[in-house]
Parts: sequence; structure tokens; C-alpha cells
Amino acid sequence: MKKYLSVFRIRFIHSFQYRAAALAGVATQFAWGFMEILAFRAFYASDPAAFPMEFHELVSYIWLQQAFLAVTALWFFDADIFEAISSGGVAYELARPMNLYFMWFAKNCGTRLSRALLRCVPVLAVAFALPKPWGVSLPPDFMTFVCFLISMALAFFVVVALVMLVYVITLRSISPLGPRYFLGAISELLAGATIPLPFFPDKLRAIVELLPFASGQNAPLRIYSGNLAGAEMAQAMLMQLFWAIALTAGGMLWLRASEKKLVVQGG
Repeated sequence: MKKYLSVFRIRFIHSFQYRAAALAGVATQFAWGFMEILAFRAFYASDPAAFPMEFHELVSYIWLQQAFLAVTALWFFDADIFEAISSGGVAYELARPMNLYFMWFAKNCGTRLSRALLRCVPVLAVAFALPKPWGVSLPPDFMTFVCFLISMALAFFVVVALVMLVYVITLRSISPLGPRYFLGAISELLAGATIPLPFFPDKLRAIVELLPFASGQNAPLRIYSGNLAGAEMAQAMLMQLFWAIALTAGGMLWLRASEKKLVVQGG
């Protein structure tokens, strides 16, 4: 365990060096957040009762989405891992006395968390300071906030486990472009990044909520805003736990099988 914690700490500290990139990202997230809120506001102005989420719930959802983008975005990958696979450098990583899956998992966790910390503090500070209904509202009660934290942790592991599958596919296909772009494109819609899942037609939403993408940002952000509560909240969190375990176990087994068939150029 100490080996993987060391990998996590190294990647965490390393990513903190890119403060200028973080500031640029924060500016982009402010612009995108305001743009989304204003666009939805135009629709809500016509008939607020026609929408499945209260406007203040939607605003909280959007700001939290922007604040924790580095945690929940499925289009964010570790370029060093892709480079190691395509260049053959993965052979050196296989020679280390470490489990390759857990090493890559720790790298991704460290990079994502450090980038999230650099971005979430200024975004949330401004979002909480904005007047209603343009800012983030507090959760309905303390237990909802606790459930939000648990759900966010589960969402984090689900997202990293999904990204790990792309690395495993790349290990077999060499080029990361196909699976990387496919996951990034489909996740934006099915994870609730483009529009929250409650805005989907009922029959389609019932199917989408069973997929692993819905166990990412969709669950914790809706729990915080109060849109998910009671039995629905418990069901969403159980689904997150299921996908976190299933994807991690499946990724480990798939990577182990891929290692047996791995051929490194020049070896």
C-alpha cells in the first residue's frame, strides 16, 4: 500500500506545479458556468413549472459541475500513460514490483485530485457569494451533505475505473484516439454533463440511470441540490457502489489478461 500512496503523492504534488493552467481553467469554467445558467434561465422564464428541476437546484448542479470538473470529467486522461504504452515504456513499469492497475489508478487519482483542488476553491468561493438564484445554495440538511460527500467519493472511483478501461484498450490497440474520443463524446451526454439527466424523457432516463456513466457526476450533484432524496438517493448510491466494484474488478482482470499477451516493440 505504501508504494501506491507514494505514487499518488508524487502525482499529486507534480500536478500542483501547473498553477497558470489551473487559473486558465478556472476562467473557462466561470465563463461556461455563467453561459449555461443564462441559457437555462431563458427557458425557465417562459414556464418554470414545466421543468423537472427547480432553477436553484439546476444552478447548484452547474456550479458544482464546474468546480469538480477535474474529478468527474471522463474526457480527462493521463498523457504519460498513453506515451508509455505507445513508446513501449510500459515494459519498464511491468518490471517494477508493483501491480500495474493499482499504479495507474493511483496516478490518475493524484492528478485529478490536485487539479480539482486548484480549481474548486475559487469557483465555489465565487458561486457561494453570488446572490440567489445565481449562486450555489446550501444542501437541504446536514445528512444530505454527508450523503453528497460519500456519493462524490463513489463517483470519483467510478470515473477513474472507467478511464482505466481506456488504458487497457490502448494496451491492446496501441492508439488511444478511438476509445478516448468515443468515451469522451458519449460520457458528456450520458453522465449529465450536457444536460442533467432529469431533463431526459422518462423511458430513456430509466435506461441511462442504469449505466455506469450516471454514477459519475449525476448522482452527487443531484443529491447536493436536493433533486435526489429518500429511496431514489439510496438507489443511486447503491448503483454507484456496484459500478465502482464491478468496473474495478473487470479492469483488473482485463489488464491481467492483456499483460500475458503484451508484445513490446524491439523486445
